[in-house]
Amino acid sequence: MHDAGDRNQRILFTLRHGELPVPEDFTADVTPVPTPGPGQFLARTIYLSLDPRDGGLPPCSAAAAGRPNAGEVIAGDTVAQVVQSRHPDYRPGEYVLAPTGWQQFALSSGQGVRRLDPAAAPVSTALGALGRAGLTGYVALVYLGEPRPGQTVLVTGAAGAVGSTAGQVARLTGARAVGIEGSSEKCAYAVAELGYTACLEYGSGDFAARLKRACPDGVDVYIDEGGGELLGIVAAHLRVCARVVLCGIGEAYRDNQQPLGAVLRSLVAARATVRGLVVQDHLHHLPELISVVGSWIRSGVFRYKEDIAEGLASAPAGFCRLVRGETFGKALVRVAPEHL
Repeated sequence: MHDAGDRNQRILFTLRHGELPVPEDFTADVTPVPTPGPGQFLARTIYLSLDPRDGGLPPCSAAAAGRPNAGEVIAGDTVAQVVQSRHPDYRPGEYVLAPTGWQQFALSSGQGVRRLDPAAAPVSTALGALGRAGLTGYVALVYLGEPRPGQTVLVTGAAGAVGSTAGQVARLTGARAVGIEGSSEKCAYAVAELGYTACLEYGSGDFAARLKRACPDGVDVYIDEGGGELLGIVAAHLRVCARVVLCGIGEAYRDNQQPLGAVLRSLVAARATVRGLVVQDHLHHLPELISVVGSWIRSGVFRYKEDIAEGLASAPAGFCRLVRGETFGKALVRVAPEHL
């Protein structure tokens, strides 16, 4: 009845304290496939989302507040299919978004679960463009950044799951989108496929001078996922009354330190508004995201990219690639086929 018989492979965290996670920080075990009790359903994992908040960052990292304890299954959102149910609201065969973690099978009581319609959009998008990552970019742009047509929006991680949403929404609502990425390949994709006016490769040449050329009138809205030295560089190029949205702390994963004095002086000089974004505060906007961006996906004006590793055993290596900034698009693991 299950594609893995009666065996459930899981990935566990082990207690290590390196600067960045490595595959050896994780281990695997096998347990029996659980049986649902009253009010529960059993789901098989199809796609696993890889997110920095989930797996084994160093204790000193600002992103490690919810890090797992040694021997625990790594937490994580998944797209799964109900295979057995004793829950009145879920039937076998249905697809769901569920926080069931790094394992092939899991029980759920329905808490935190969202039913998915595979006819409306590919189910994997519930973990990316139509999930928390997409919602982060959408809210950062529409509700916190609030650009007006013609204004310049600067987006870090321009080709990633968050940044690509912010940049494309900026373009589709009449703003001028400029991206920042870590490689020429990602920059080329951002311009050719996502519609950015320009994309700057960070770490190549005189970045400040290239930023000035790309944004000659300054930056009206800055969507920042790094929280590191880029913020200081961009702050010096903000227009008066600019809006800065902090929606990630990628540089904290590498434990970078940035003096704040010059950054604060630039922010004050620009009379800038700086707001932090925690996506859990904005989940009520998820139906709007699904409706608006979902319609753009179906019409072909909005694009997304997924970086998919194959098999649950590849999750540790995939997570380490993500934290090192080596993934291209929303990082996922395909644990099992969508259709058995």
